[in-house]
Amino acid sequence: MVIERATHPQFVSNTYLVAAGEGGAAFLVDAGGPLEPIFAAAQKLGVEPTHLLLTHHHYDHVSETPALRERWPGLVVMASAPERALLDRGTFGPIEPLEAGDELAFGPLGVRALATPGHTAGMLSLLVAEGGEQHVFTGDTLFRGSVGGVRAPGHTTYADLRSSIMDTLMGLDPATVIEPGHAAATSVAREWQENPFIRVWRGLDAEGTQPCTALGEPATLILLADDYDGGTKAWVRWADGSDDIVPGSQVA
Repeated sequence: MVIERATHPQFVSNTYLVAAGEGGAAFLVDAGGPLEPIFAAAQKLGVEPTHLLLTHHHYDHVSETPALRERWPGLVVMASAPERALLDRGTFGPIEPLEAGDELAFGPLGVRALATPGHTAGMLSLLVAEGGEQHVFTGDTLFRGSVGGVRAPGHTTYADLRSSIMDTLMGLDPATVIEPGHAAATSVAREWQENPFIRVWRGLDAEGTQPCTALGEPATLILLADDYDGGTKAWVRWADGSDDIVPGSQVA
């Protein structure tokens, strides 16, 4: 398995080319990063991607879809139903269904779509396996040292996000490499031990108790952690006892 990544200099969003070696089957994951490195990698490997698999509908993950279609006119674009409903077909063209539990094969590469809602309702993580090697493309659900927020367009709930991470992603083989929607790769084993959100969820570290104001409302700051973009991500608890993951910049 060969994985090439291009990262947008502003959004820090990743576009991935995944190939079964030189001249083998290939596909793309998300479409937000600069395309020149992807085109160069495809040419060097002698591959032509047949599919673009979208983790979710946000602009920084889909914006280059038309340019990818122009380069590879036969490209099949796929996303889950909630995400397809939020994408303008006039801009992005036809989008085929890809739902949780679906399995695809690209030569020796097997792909299984995992439901990981929270950041968006139809967020998919994509588990790619070849032999004993596994990589999971997590979109905006889980990052190196951080987690996705649940205040973006199309979001669901904190409970969904926590379950997606703890019950689905952390249930994968610890050696599984995590390929996030933003910034650098990590692994299930590393996040299990080092991710500050997961450490609190596991009971290894204590919840914070500091009063704060989040999004202009009184709350308790449970955790403030570094985020993938150099900023921070905050886990807050509202006065009614419900929890939320919000940008740290919105917490005082």
